Parts: sequence; C-alpha cells; structure tokens
Amino acid sequence: MKTAITEMFGIRHPIIQGGMHYVGFAELASAVSNAGGLGIITGLTQKTPELLAREIARCRAMTDKPFGVNLTFLPSFTAPPYPEYIAAIVEGGVKIVETAGRSPEQHMPALKAAGIKVIHKCTSVRHSLKAERIGCDAVSVDGFECGGHPGEDDIPNMILLPRAADALKIPFVASGGMADARSLVAALALGAAGMNMGTRFMATKEAPVHQNVKEAIVAASELDTRLIMRALRNTERVLKNAAVEKLVGIEREKGASLTVADIHDQVGGVYPRIMINGEMDAGAWSCGMVVGLIHDIPTVAELIDRIMAEAERLIRGRLAGMLGDAQ
Repeated sequence: MKTAITEMFGIRHPIIQGGMHYVGFAELASAVSNAGGLGIITGLTQKTPELLAREIARCRAMTDKPFGVNLTFLPSFTAPPYPEYIAAIVEGGVKIVETAGRSPEQHMPALKAAGIKVIHKCTSVRHSLKAERIGCDAVSVDGFECGGHPGEDDIPNMILLPRAADALKIPFVASGGMADARSLVAALALGAAGMNMGTRFMATKEAPVHQNVKEAIVAASELDTRLIMRALRNTERVLKNAAVEKLVGIEREKGASLTVADIHDQVGGVYPRIMINGEMDAGAWSCGMVVGLIHDIPTVAELIDRIMAEAERLIRGRLAGMLGDAQ
C-alpha cells in the first residue's frame, strides 16, 4: 500500500508505532520496523542522552529498516537537555523524529539541519496547522479516543480527521482508536495517509512490558478508561484501576482547587512499577478506548500482516463490491 506516509518514511505499510513511556524500547521499535511499519523509540524513557544513544545503537543492531525516536517537549521548568538528546539522535543516524507535548518550534532548525523528517502529535486542527507552519513534515492527529493526552477539545476522530484533511497540506496519520484493518481503512477514507497505534502495540509478544499489562488490555472493554487531571488542563486517558478510582475521588473532593501535589502518589513515577514490575494498581497509566477492540496478544508481524491482508479484503471486496459493475 503506497501513501504519502509510506513514501515519506520509506516504509512498506502505513502503520506507525507511537512513542510510549517505558514501552518504546528497541525490542518493540525494531519488531514494528522489521514487519514493515515504523517503529519508534521513546526518547525520554532513556534518562540521559547517552542512554538514548545506546538504545538507538541497540535498535540499529536489531533492524536495518527505518525507525524513529519520540521526543516529548515538557514545560520549561522540567525540561530535559533537549539539544543533547537531539545530538544523540543525529549521531545515531536516525532520520525520523516524532515530537509531542509542547511545540517543537525552537528545536526545528537543529532537526532540519540534520535532514530529519518531523511528525508532530496534535489533538486539534489549529495545532496541526501550527505544526505545518513551523516546518513539520507530517502530523499525527490524535482524536479524543486516544490513550494519554487527548487535549481539551474532546473531538473524536470521525470529525477531527476530515477537518484535518480539509485544512492541511502536509500528510497526516490517524491516532487514537486505531487497532485493526477497519481502523486503517476508515482512517484512509477520512483523509489520513496511515495510522498510529499505541495501546494495540502494547498487547503484542515483543512489547517489553509485563504480561500483567498485556492481559489487562485484553480483559478491558471500551468502558474501562477514565479521564484524569481535567481540572489541571492536562487531561489524560488512563485505564481504570484502584489507584485511578482513588485519584478520581480526590479530584471530585478538591474540585477546582486541585493541584498536582494532591494526586502525586497516583501519577508520580508509576511507569516502571507498572510496565516492568506488573503492579497493576500502582498508579495511573495511559491507555486508549481502543482496548475494547483488543482481544489477543499476537506477534508484531502477525498483527501487521493481519491488518494489511484484511485491509485489502475490505477495500477490494466489501467496498468495491458495493459499487457493483459500475465503471
């Protein structure tokens, strides 16, 4: 399948594995790239630029296909040494960077000077247009369904994607709610040039997360996510668990006076405990509504091959068949 995204990134299938904290290690990124998609290493999961350089080298040893690095730009008071992280990416020969969080504008000259293609994650059309304006090559449009931070507009992908298609000149991929061939074909129909999957890739054999996490994803339904931190205008979609129920109770009690300190125990430093140790009630972790569509734990190659085969059947069979013999 050829799209603007497969051409831009030199990949076989228009499927991207988004950067995920304590999930986007070399094992998963290389598996996705080897299967014809675009694997992504999560930059800030690596505590230092030196560790990121090592992870890039590890991934390079596991695949000869293109892969990218995710860089999430945090508020300036917690800002990591971004120029050093970018240097590690450049020196590692990585040519694709997925940016997220705040605008990557101040770092675009360094990325562009190294010939790097930048795809920025956006939750609105206005942010997508800003990304286009500052020189991003593509955007990942995240609908309200997505795990992690869906923004504050609450626009689902059935509306957001066609709006993005009407407004943008650069290509974009659909993110949030993406799990299978139906997701991909629908995203293409709505104007996207591919899809970005996060939660779905966590429930694969190669995902370097605890088996408890994978089983929790398979067991959950589309009703099992919660939105937290809305009062802080830092809304995050997470999977329901004991810690999240406690957090929601604190938010209800505090109302508009809520501060990060009030919920620190439920959101601070929980990712290693959940993803590595499998402590499923340790705290809040990002997870999409798409859990309702995830029923197995295949290998990455099985998942991608299945998606592409079914997408072809959907397009050539079901959709083309509806047109009858009309030419």
